Amino acid sequence: MELIFFKMPNSNAKSHRGHRGGQEAGRRELVSRSLQSAQHCLKNQDFGTAYAHYLLVLNLAPELKNDVRETFQFTLFKWAEELASLARIQDLFNCYEQALELFPNDEIICNSMGEHLFRMGFRDEAAGYFHKALKLNPDFADAKENFYRVANWLVERWHFIMLNDTNRNLIYQKAIEKVVRSGCRTVLDIGAGTGILSMFAKKAGAPCVYACELSKTMYELACDVVAANNMEGEIKLLHMKSLDIEIPKHIPERVSLVVTETVDAGLFGEGIVESLIHAWEYLLLQPKPKNQDIGTEDYGQVIPAGAIVFGMAVECKEIRRHHRVGIQEVACVHLAETVAFCSPTHASVNSEETVEPYTTEKLSRVPGGYMPLTEPFQAMTVDFNNLEELKSLATRKPCKISIPVTQGGMLDAIVVWFVLQLDDEHSLSTSPSEETCWEQAVYPVQGLPDYSVKPGNTVMMEVCCQDCYLRIQKISVLTSEYGMDIKRENTLASGNEAELCSALASLQTTSTPAGMGQECMLESTEIALLNNVPYHECFNAAIDKVLSSLIPMRESLSMDVDGHDKEMNFEESQNKNSSYATHDPLYVLDVSEGFSILPIIAGKLGPVKAYSSVEKEQHQIALNIISEANHFPKETLEFWLSHLEDESVVLQRPKSDKLWSIIILDVIETSGLIQQEVMEKAAISRCLLHSGGKIFPQYVVMYGMLVESPSLVLESAVQGTEPTLGFNIAPFINQFKVPVRVCLDLATLPCVPLSKSAELLRLDLMNPYLNSSNREVKVQVCKSGQVTAIPFWYHIHLDEDIYLDTSSDSSHWKQAAVVLDKPIQVQLGDEFVLNIQHYKSNVSITVKQ
Repeated sequence: MELIFFKMPNSNAKSHRGHRGGQEAGRRELVSRSLQSAQHCLKNQDFGTAYAHYLLVLNLAPELKNDVRETFQFTLFKWAEELASLARIQDLFNCYEQALELFPNDEIICNSMGEHLFRMGFRDEAAGYFHKALKLNPDFADAKENFYRVANWLVERWHFIMLNDTNRNLIYQKAIEKVVRSGCRTVLDIGAGTGILSMFAKKAGAPCVYACELSKTMYELACDVVAANNMEGEIKLLHMKSLDIEIPKHIPERVSLVVTETVDAGLFGEGIVESLIHAWEYLLLQPKPKNQDIGTEDYGQVIPAGAIVFGMAVECKEIRRHHRVGIQEVACVHLAETVAFCSPTHASVNSEETVEPYTTEKLSRVPGGYMPLTEPFQAMTVDFNNLEELKSLATRKPCKISIPVTQGGMLDAIVVWFVLQLDDEHSLSTSPSEETCWEQAVYPVQGLPDYSVKPGNTVMMEVCCQDCYLRIQKISVLTSEYGMDIKRENTLASGNEAELCSALASLQTTSTPAGMGQECMLESTEIALLNNVPYHECFNAAIDKVLSSLIPMRESLSMDVDGHDKEMNFEESQNKNSSYATHDPLYVLDVSEGFSILPIIAGKLGPVKAYSSVEKEQHQIALNIISEANHFPKETLEFWLSHLEDESVVLQRPKSDKLWSIIILDVIETSGLIQQEVMEKAAISRCLLHSGGKIFPQYVVMYGMLVESPSLVLESAVQGTEPTLGFNIAPFINQFKVPVRVCLDLATLPCVPLSKSAELLRLDLMNPYLNSSNREVKVQVCKSGQVTAIPFWYHIHLDEDIYLDTSSDSSHWKQAAVVLDKPIQVQLGDEFVLNIQHYKSNVSITVKQ
């Protein structure tokens, strides 16, 4: 706010002093009144007006900044929440800009600004504010957690792995050197990342090098890298998509070489086809005529020159349990045959949206390994130097491929990799049999009536490039039985309308005609959860214990959950439930994330009113069908969000005069980290339980051990200049390293244990006074080596006797690991103290020597 004071003419010195004194008195009076008004508005929760008064005060009396800082912050945050709820986004950001003008070095305001930006999808901008907050206060836990979270979005972890892949860097360097020294003078690096390929071209002697990068974070990082390597004036960096580059607006002329590595595990998923079509049409010189031995300086070319795509059918239990529901019954709950569960890769076949049709795995590390069922086969070739071929990729008919089965087993997936041909001399393979930085593309097989194959069978499929993705579709099996060829295929996904009607008719049952053929798409982690039998059996036993303690004569009335009464018919079930009619129902709330059948399990154990917090309509339909198949009265299962006026306040009483018997919370993310705000949710939940009620889980114990793992080190930070062939990149990209690696499979992680497992942390949701945010644990070394990381996992205790181990073979959870900044050399018998600090969802582990 700008205050303008006008000077009165013809005034003498005395009147000036009097006027200034009057002004000062007036200023003090206005400041005092504004402070009183601000405090009055805060009491009435009129945060907008209070904020305006504080702005006036701070502009008139900057000397009061320290006195009102905390109250001003509180007012700003409350007013910002209100503006966000009203979708007044511009006003919200204006308030933060005003606040940062007054308090430019306030880390709390910077962090809060970043949180709003992150929630609205502005991740690049959010990262800047989190980074600034951390610079202002390196120990600011909120900013640290936020920065680590956004860093994973902005600089994906494969950047570190690729830059540490010396062989990949060297082969690209040699291919670029070869073509530049043969006469290519102008180079465009598409999807520059850190700028390493551009620097290879410049070092090889290219006079003009241009590079484009869409990500704001990566563009700024590349600018820093190029400057640090003394090439600032020699490489022109553009913050834009290559599709938006115009000549001469952005670059002066067509270039003779495009270098790029905009490929993913499925080759085409990063948009390489679209960008190269545009490059050949608008940015590259004409291609060199084939079979003519002429110079390259007047012609255009691309590195990589082409690719060969390979595939193989495999059996893999780990892929299967994440993409196919393999059980019909769990914890006495029957999963209705009329619900067809599928993963997003399968749903993409019929989806109107462009959905990635594959997932990715590093097959050399997949838990339980994999077994080839066929020989590797060539699925496709592509020439990146042929414009017509690139254009025809999206329009050509799918290629039909038939591959003989060489090994009997279960057909779980088609896995795909490729050989990237940089030129006629240099190539890179992403094969699972080679140790590279690459993962493989996995196309899970779903929807077949029978997945078993044996030698003599044939796996059939169609291969095409559609919507910028490599698609392996219409996978089927041809068997020869009784002298006849019989084709097993996914009728629902691939057939015409008549076939679809026929298939639905074949699913028809007399009991639930309304639910026939209901497709329900689940995330792969949700399918793995549904397949996790111990998880559901443990919850079944723990819920039964609580209900038994709360219902009089429960033991004599309840269904036999050990399986003795599994054959109980519908009339018997109704008779038993009618025995509960004299009791008020017990209320059970499941607020775990994603698809969950725990409310149905609870509903089978007594007079329960079970509430599910699932949001998606198809998930609600599927749960209703399962409820009907298990003869539930309709009023037993309800969807909690439909009862809430404000969906942001999920934890509240079931009714004004009722409390919950059981509240089920998600405590551990499937990535291996503690859920955000879990202790805050537990605190609210404890207030909503009636006497004898429980939160599940009741407590969680975190375990960890010391390991030596060079792989984790390479995946977490760039290791000096050696892997990047002398270029100084590490200090810049390592700003975005995070101390914790998530989504690990400890069973297959290349590592050497250097200690036994130890209890690191206990989080008690029922008895918070037992918790400690700071703990020290002694660990003894049982093998000499270098400690590089501390993997950790959890025992999730539903009660004292029943717990779930997140590191077990059946677990749908992954594990995580703290990666040390510097390795620690240890000897057998050494003793170390681990300092464990827990703040919100962030756990930090440091080693005291």
